[in-house]
Amino acid sequence: MNYPLIEPILIEIGPLAVRWYGLMYLLAFLTCYVLGSQRAKRENSGWDKTDVSDVIFYGVVGTIVGGRLGFVLFYSFDRFLVEPLWLFRLWEGGMSFHGGLLGVITALWLYGRKTSRGFWAVADFAAPLVPIGLGFGRIGNFINAELPGRITESPLGVHFPCGSLSGVNLTCFGQWDIELRHLSSLYQAFGEGVVLFMIVWLFSLQARRSGLISGMFLTAYGVIRFVTEWFREPDAAIGFIAFDWLTMGQLLSLPMIVFGILLLSGFAQDYFEGLRRK
Repeated sequence: MNYPLIEPILIEIGPLAVRWYGLMYLLAFLTCYVLGSQRAKRENSGWDKTDVSDVIFYGVVGTIVGGRLGFVLFYSFDRFLVEPLWLFRLWEGGMSFHGGLLGVITALWLYGRKTSRGFWAVADFAAPLVPIGLGFGRIGNFINAELPGRITESPLGVHFPCGSLSGVNLTCFGQWDIELRHLSSLYQAFGEGVVLFMIVWLFSLQARRSGLISGMFLTAYGVIRFVTEWFREPDAAIGFIAFDWLTMGQLLSLPMIVFGILLLSGFAQDYFEGLRRK
């Protein structure tokens, strides 16, 4: 089966164009607002709809600025040196989750400082809202035919368009690659958007000690991203970082897993202490 080609522009009116990629980000932020409003309704949450809209605004700015800077610095710095204005061409795609995470962390810290909330109180409130947004972002990657998968003999594999394999398969001529490849963007959409959401959202339904929900998010995302990277072709400009298998996405996920486990260690201590008392 060939990769389903979708026109990246949804609507075009004169010089204005609405792209699927941008629409996915809009849906992501709207979903975060809806989920945040649901969390704010909980008794003694300490949040209202105004707080939710404010923290979403900070998160949007952090996501866009950090995500774009992270993509440029982590994955495409050589292109930036040749073409600096490419940094601002967001409509062409190219966002890094790990860069976006750093941007969001900074934004949430600033919001917490402005509202006299502790950083972990803000981060724990926001963490369960993020996964569905990540899923929408991966769907945007799918529509743009980005993130080609690794070669496979699985019946789930598809023939990618040669245009999306620039730098990945230099022997790709014509319109379609002859090899079957994993649909890694959809794998990551499911892992980061559905599985991660279920884990973190369900974990957040009970009151938790400060930092635990954030720890669960970091750990679960890091593990899911590390695993799904096995199906995704390494970025052409970087390739494997080490051992002929470690990708940049996996390398950047390792600190998340470690830090997330450290945050969760308090939860583990309480759990085993409870078992001992029984």
